[in-house]
Amino acid sequence: MSTGSERRGLSDDEHHRKRAQRKKELVDRRIARATIDRGVVVVNTGNGKGKSSSGFGMLARSLGHGFRCGVVQFIKGSFSTGEEAFFRRFDDVVDYHVMGEGYTWETQDRARDTTAAAAAWDVAARMLADPGYDFVLLDELNIALTKDYIPLEAVIAALVSRPPRQHVVITGRGAPQALIDAADTVTEMRVIKHAFKAGIKAQHGIEL
Repeated sequence: MSTGSERRGLSDDEHHRKRAQRKKELVDRRIARATIDRGVVVVNTGNGKGKSSSGFGMLARSLGHGFRCGVVQFIKGSFSTGEEAFFRRFDDVVDYHVMGEGYTWETQDRARDTTAAAAAWDVAARMLADPGYDFVLLDELNIALTKDYIPLEAVIAALVSRPPRQHVVITGRGAPQALIDAADTVTEMRVIKHAFKAGIKAQHGIEL
């Protein structure tokens, strides 16, 4: 049976090459139109795994470019993670703050959680106002916002007025719509399957 390419008088290799050429022309036009050079706000949200992992991947990428980086973790704090252990090795270029009291179902103390989140936001706001930070990761900030621990208006204002070259990555499920509207890039992680639902505990290198 002949293929569609053969019926049009093209070999499979020629057909592949022509498709790739058309794709390249399209991508090249889009690249040519992207002339704005400034810092971006990235929001990773949704119920799926990978929000913080993506953020820390961008942190590693930023360090590779010689950036000065800041990290504030708003919820995690009651247990150690591999990313914290790793990135604290670079304390000359990474300002790392673990400010959370742990997951809210563990603390069961709204006043304590609110106080911890406010302290974390004070550190984050200082970073967002400082042009010395090229990249800022605000891990699980979305959770603090959905719990109303931190005023959303203050976060949006700080993002809008931050240094123009500064990149900011914000993670956590339940990102508020106003934050999504203010961001440049938004990704929603969706759960398809997770080992925890099969009774497999959190693993070092994967969740921790």
